[in-house]
Amino acid sequence: MYKLTIKTQFSAAHQLRGYRGKCENLHGHNWRVEVTIASEKLDDLGMVIDFKELKQRVGEILEELDHQFLNEHPPFQEVNPSSENIARHIFDRLCEGITEPHLQVDQVAVWESDTAGAVYYRKT
Repeated sequence: MYKLTIKTQFSAAHQLRGYRGKCENLHGHNWRVEVTIASEKLDDLGMVIDFKELKQRVGEILEELDHQFLNEHPPFQEVNPSSENIARHIFDRLCEGITEPHLQVDQVAVWESDTAGAVYYRKT
């Protein structure tokens, strides 16, 4: 099995509804995102997927979140825009766009600071 990872980032504000503490107040983060794709085989060029193509696909998803108040973004109007839920959102959106049968999204990690992050992956 091959795994390929890219790292990127976006900036956005959020507040955690129902949370008791400072994070219930409006605040922002420079979110770091790590996306890992897995494949049992390589393409004709010897790659899982071109890094440039993966960065573009992830970039399109993050563009929707960048410099937004996440609580007002449709996926987070009902659920808190926590690191965990943001990771799952990115994971699910990326899965929707991957049509190549040999590729699968392995995991998405979202870091809201240098010391705090969450990972979402599907149990196989």
